[in-house]
Formats: sequence, structure tokens, C-alpha cells
Amino acid sequence: MSDTHPLYPHYQAAIKAGLKLRARELAAHLNTTEGDLVACRQGIDAWQLNAPFHLILQKLNSVGDVMTITRNDHAVHETKGTYHPFSFAESRKTGLVVSEDIDLRLFIGTWQTGFYLVENARHSLQFFNQEGTAVHKVYQTDQTDQEAWQQLVEEFKQSLPSIPTFTPVEQRIEPNRLPTDFNKTQFVTDWEKIKDVHEYHGMLKKHQLTRTQALEQIGDKWATKIQPESVENLIRYAQETQCDIMIFVGNSGCIQIYSGKVQTLLNQGPWFNVLDPNFNLHLKLEGIAQAWILQRPSSDGVITSVEAFDKNGHSIMTLFGKRKPGQAELPLWQTLVERLKANHSLTINHPSTEVTHEQ
Repeated sequence: MSDTHPLYPHYQAAIKAGLKLRARELAAHLNTTEGDLVACRQGIDAWQLNAPFHLILQKLNSVGDVMTITRNDHAVHETKGTYHPFSFAESRKTGLVVSEDIDLRLFIGTWQTGFYLVENARHSLQFFNQEGTAVHKVYQTDQTDQEAWQQLVEEFKQSLPSIPTFTPVEQRIEPNRLPTDFNKTQFVTDWEKIKDVHEYHGMLKKHQLTRTQALEQIGDKWATKIQPESVENLIRYAQETQCDIMIFVGNSGCIQIYSGKVQTLLNQGPWFNVLDPNFNLHLKLEGIAQAWILQRPSSDGVITSVEAFDKNGHSIMTLFGKRKPGQAELPLWQTLVERLKANHSLTINHPSTEVTHEQ
């Protein structure tokens, strides 16, 4: 099938030309989606997987160590470990993996197509949304049980190729205009009543605010805008002091989390990298349009995060001090964030709230 797919010769030409691009960037170079770029190679080094995908993920516990990759346009998050324990909520079509090394929130209801790939002896399972964007990938490693991996692949691999239909959409830009009935006083009150950080997104939905709108409106008590490039500084502070941190990177289909220390840091071209044995982060600094220090109340005390957004207001990455529910955040983390605030905060003019109708 791949020999007759109109995209395949263009893919071959790009590979022969030696283009050193990640799959997403190669797809953009060829003016297609990453999903289409994989689909055109079926029968050669790609095979479609049968759904439902949560059944595949459930069986990954049998293969031992794997590497998981979750990314967006400006951040790539890679962790190594065991894909276990995995749980699935049928009603919400969401999955959860919480192990010492791999920590995932999986929005499987947004996944459309999965593939098994063999690229230069690298075996992987890759999952795509309806737009053809890769939302989550699982790679075999030297520590993977090869026999168990192959059994899983043979169980779910389709015997005959089929071409999925992906529907790319234009980049969605978060609106700047506030809702006409926005009530800032009530918004601040609701913010200060938060008892768990997981209540935050529900509160934003209640007030019909984007994440960046909320940060612009809440005021200096709870949010401080910082220089975009200072996100790198914070990770360097954490490395220098060996502070345990949490690094969240996500997209519409998955959020992947690393918890622990970072050791080896490297700038290479536009990318700032963490290159540790079981965790890699690749962060394109030029993609960060806004960065904020954000504080939210909780029953465990104030919880502080640093969040990076792209030019469209979409989340690139979020950083926390390492903690578990029921624990206060680390004093060392608070010290590092205060250092960041002192050295890299920006003075901003908060947007007009003339549309506010206080009751």
C-alpha cells in the first residue's frame, strides 16, 4: 500500500536527503500531519493497531521497562520505567498510570488511531488524535521483555492496512476578550476558596476564563508574570540545589509527569535539555510567549507552580515542587521561586475589567 500512497515518495526523499527533524517537524516540513506520515508507510515499517486502546495499555505491564514520550509543539517529555499500574475509567474514557518512574493522565477518548512502528530497529506504539497529532508514544528499550512485547504487538496489530482519515484544524487562539458577565470580585473569592489544585480548572470553566486570562485578572497576590526565558533559570536553580521538582508536559490526549531531581542540563540550538538516564526534557525556549508564577490555596497550604504558555495561550509546561496530596510544598521550592520572582518578574498592566458586573 505504501508504494502507491502519494505521500510516501516525499517521505522517502526527505529521509534520503538526511533531514534531521523530529517526526512532528518533518510532517510540518512536508505540509502534512504526523499521523498521515506514519499511515503512508503501512506494510513497510508501520502497522495500524486495533482499538480499544486501553486494552493495549493494560497489557503493557507485562513487557517491563519502556520509554514513554508525550509532547506538544514546544516541549518533549520522555520517561523510562514500568507502565504499571494502569487504571481506566470507562465512563470518562480516561486512563491513569502512577508508578515510581512513569506518571500519566491519559485522555483516551480523544485518541483516534494507533500504530506499531519499527524505525531503524526502534520499536514503538504511537497514538494519534483525529487531527493526526501524536498524543502519546511508548518505545521498547534494552530492558523491555522482547517476547512479551512481540506477543502484545501480534495480538493488536491489524493484518490488513487501512488508511485513517485525519482532519487537521487551524491553531486555536485563546480569546483575549473577557466574558460580558465576568465578575472579578466573585472570581477572586472563588480562587481564595480553592481547597485542592484539581478544583482550579472547574473554577476557570465556571467563570469562562482561559488560563492566561485568569492569571491576568487575579492580581499580584496570586500571580506574577516573569520573563519567558527564566523557566530555564528555575530548572537550573533546582539542579544547583538538588531540589525535587515535578515537570508536567501535555497535550489534548495526555499529560506526562516527572517527579525528582534533575542532573544533566544542556543547551543545544533552540532547545534547552534535561538529559538524565530515566528522564529527558527538550524545551524550545523561543516557543514560550508567557511565563507565570502561580499560587493557589489548598487544604495543605499554598501551592506554587511556574507555568509556560505559547503565543496562542496554550500550556507548554508546568513546574511544581515535588509533593503528594496531604503534604505541604517543599520550603526549598518556595525559596527557589522567590529567587526567580526577585530576579525575573515583569511589571504588567492588568487588562481592563470594565465588563465586570459586580453583584
